[in-house]
Amino acid sequence: MQLRSVIEGVGSYLPARIMSNADLARMVDTSDEWIVERTGIRERRIAAEKETTGDLAINAARDALARSGVSADEIDLIIVATTTPDNTFPATAVKVQAALGIEKGSAFDVQAVCSGFVYGLTVADSLLKAGQGSCALVIGAETYSRILDWTDRTTCVLFGDGAAAVVLRAAEGKGTNEDRGILAARLRSDGRYRDKLYVDGGVSSTMTVGHLRMEGREVFKHAVVNIATVMADTIKDAGLEPKDIDWFVPHQANRRILEGTARKLGVTEERVVMTLDKHGNTSAASIPLALDTAVRDGRVKRGDLVLMEAMGGGFTWGAVLVRW
Repeated sequence: MQLRSVIEGVGSYLPARIMSNADLARMVDTSDEWIVERTGIRERRIAAEKETTGDLAINAARDALARSGVSADEIDLIIVATTTPDNTFPATAVKVQAALGIEKGSAFDVQAVCSGFVYGLTVADSLLKAGQGSCALVIGAETYSRILDWTDRTTCVLFGDGAAAVVLRAAEGKGTNEDRGILAARLRSDGRYRDKLYVDGGVSSTMTVGHLRMEGREVFKHAVVNIATVMADTIKDAGLEPKDIDWFVPHQANRRILEGTARKLGVTEERVVMTLDKHGNTSAASIPLALDTAVRDGRVKRGDLVLMEAMGGGFTWGAVLVRW
């Protein structure tokens, strides 16, 4: 027998405000055609003035708990993956913990930019297997609208705000790839490329928040190769092949990256879950938002093999393979 981290349910929350490409065209020199052709994005959500990452995370957590049938008092581990925390400290996760009325266990944030949810799932899986809890909430939540340079058309058109969460429960499996739960995961990073995608500010460096900066071509070049490699390795670790994957749920960064990665791995387009046309790039929230969409509309079913992957600033990247 082997302990597995089984996903009991998923939930999400999106801010009410929708910003379309047409709205952006009134702010910067761009157009709907230009954005759609290069990215596949048509609209994104923007948090209200006083709506924080923590608020989004709390709403997503409540939705995930309700849909999983798990009560808040069963949760003894909360991990929030975010690049845009409410405060430098304490962690946004403790705000979620307090809002849910949880007084036991542990809560902390993970910062791996767009790879944050994959990192968070992997950390939670490791802690549950080590006996550091039996039920966990892993949340991806972002308010990227707070760190965008709204005069830079190369970056401000890409990102949006949102949050989504999964409930994990430790359960005994047979130790085969037929088990439900997380079957394999791989995390990677390479700090040599940290200046290709970054925010030009920070507490210790400039004492300011700063704005997101990106060398798009460099990110694209590394993304397709790095992501395809780590996905192939993760599938192999589980003793499976790409053809066995039912659903590919990637980080929603750019349609061209998603298509290039799927093609390199040999995953057909109909097996790729894409939501970036509605959400844009929501960084650590993008994978669980896409997963939530596919579960709600009935695509992802009990027993399906779901492969999740992401690459973000750092560079960080990774993949997680789950049997639903």
